[in-house]
Amino acid sequence: MLEIYGKESGMTSQKSQSKTLKIAVVGDVHDQWETEDGIALKHLGVDLVLFVGDFGNESVEVVRAIASLDIPKAAVMGNHDAWYTATEWGRKKCPYDRAKEDWVQEQLDLLGSAHVGYSKLDFPEWNLTVVGGRPFSWGGHEWRFADICKQRYGVSTLEESAARIFASVKSAASDTIIFLGHNGPSGLGDRPEDPCGKDWHPVGGDFGDPDLAEAISQTITAGKQISLVAFGHMHHALRHTKKELRKAVFRSPEGIIYLNAASVPRIVEKDGEKLRNFSLVSLEAGVVTQASLVWVGQDFQVASEEIFYQRSHSVVQPA
Repeated sequence: MLEIYGKESGMTSQKSQSKTLKIAVVGDVHDQWETEDGIALKHLGVDLVLFVGDFGNESVEVVRAIASLDIPKAAVMGNHDAWYTATEWGRKKCPYDRAKEDWVQEQLDLLGSAHVGYSKLDFPEWNLTVVGGRPFSWGGHEWRFADICKQRYGVSTLEESAARIFASVKSAASDTIIFLGHNGPSGLGDRPEDPCGKDWHPVGGDFGDPDLAEAISQTITAGKQISLVAFGHMHHALRHTKKELRKAVFRSPEGIIYLNAASVPRIVEKDGEKLRNFSLVSLEAGVVTQASLVWVGQDFQVASEEIFYQRSHSVVQPA
């Protein structure tokens, strides 16, 4: 197992190395967040919660509820979180007076430092830094929401975007990195069932973010340890077929676990019982040992679990 605690010493280091960190990754919310979700996370005993965005169509109240969650958290904004702001067609449908209100900024203000888009959040107690990808990502090589990133972050090209993401890596307090994006990086496959594969007409093609992929490559070259790349956007349910679901996990030759957490809808009713899903990741000494999707029932117990990856005997082989 990799030794990543060389800069620490004493009891703190020993405690950090022995602890299994339990991380929940919340896939695209799309207005499905309830008080019971916070209670469920407490029952699951998670240490850290990662939100991949798409809380709703600029859904301020959903973000307000999530921001009040008293568990360590990090989040990145999705394309739906700027739905009425980022494009001309969206602004035409805007349900509020944009001269008087700015729901995008309200969401960002509510999340505060927990929003890691083009930023990072250090968790020194775990020797871990969460680095955010490009906020408001739509996915693919064509930058659909370019204007909002230029206006709010001064980023005009995908090359500048990659540099902005990597700048957060360079300023990270830890050598162990988790990347959090709304969409995943390019390079995970071009089949429609791949984690960022295009599943609408014409079917096929890699719809990952090239800037995130470049930042990850630079991070590897810099000698940082990447434990996990968590994202959503590309829903598990495929548009072109009902015979299979999207591949949720990809393990790279370097051992990096890429997790698509977008199991949508994330709250369903089955046999009269409401079930809500969370992706769970176990991290030991900076290494992912298990990744799964759990459905939690009304009694806040795990009703079912699908294990996507286990370190000892992975169910997902490198592509």
